[in-house]
Amino acid sequence: MTAILQGRTRRAALVSAMCALVVTGTGLTGCSSEDPDAGTNGVGKLTAAQIQTKTKQAAEAAKTVRLSGTVVTNGTTYTLDMSLKDDGGTGSVTSKESTFRLLRVGEHLYLKADADFWTHPDGSGGATSTDTDVADKLSGMYVKVPTDDPTYKRFSGFTDKDVLLDGLLTLQGTVSTDGYHEQSGVRTFRITGGDGSGGSLDVSLEGTAYPLLLVRAGNAGTLRLTDWGKDFALTEPTKKETVDYGQQLPSS
Repeated sequence: MTAILQGRTRRAALVSAMCALVVTGTGLTGCSSEDPDAGTNGVGKLTAAQIQTKTKQAAEAAKTVRLSGTVVTNGTTYTLDMSLKDDGGTGSVTSKESTFRLLRVGEHLYLKADADFWTHPDGSGGATSTDTDVADKLSGMYVKVPTDDPTYKRFSGFTDKDVLLDGLLTLQGTVSTDGYHEQSGVRTFRITGGDGSGGSLDVSLEGTAYPLLLVRAGNAGTLRLTDWGKDFALTEPTKKETVDYGQQLPSS
């Protein structure tokens, strides 16, 4: 009996040593019996196409989300920090030239920025006195943007949850899985488009299968998606805080 026990002990030690060698030499954990899907929502067991469908459905069903990070569009890089819900959104947008705030409640879109944002250059590279006067009046105020103004079309999409997510949560090329990862302490499962060249999306393995990190194709930005389903106040500014320009806004 003693010989048998000693033999088992030696075999166990040998297996343990082999596992340690494999892990140290290759970074693999094949000797581990731990199930990577244990305690998760099961996303890791799905195909890439199924994961993409499931996470889009979760995003569409959520009442709110916060997007923060960068988006490159038409050659311009925007840094976003937007809180969005079904009937509007609020937050800041920063480009190379300026920083401004957006607020949309229903169809009412407001833009708030400093005087430099509103001052557009004249032919000599400076600013006209009229431009400066207008900019001073608009500076620091919520300016109501007419729905037929080009500015409305340009910026309202940043405050539209469905439009923004539909445009962002799309991977290019054939979608495939890229294993288990972690984002801010939350276990995730990653899918990629075009073997990574078409972007990547980390999906939460905990609770609802929300998208948590998006790396867009073609170096077009990286976004974190947080605060899913966490409500926040969305109210129109007071009359004292608002300027209704009443016509097409000055170029900016």
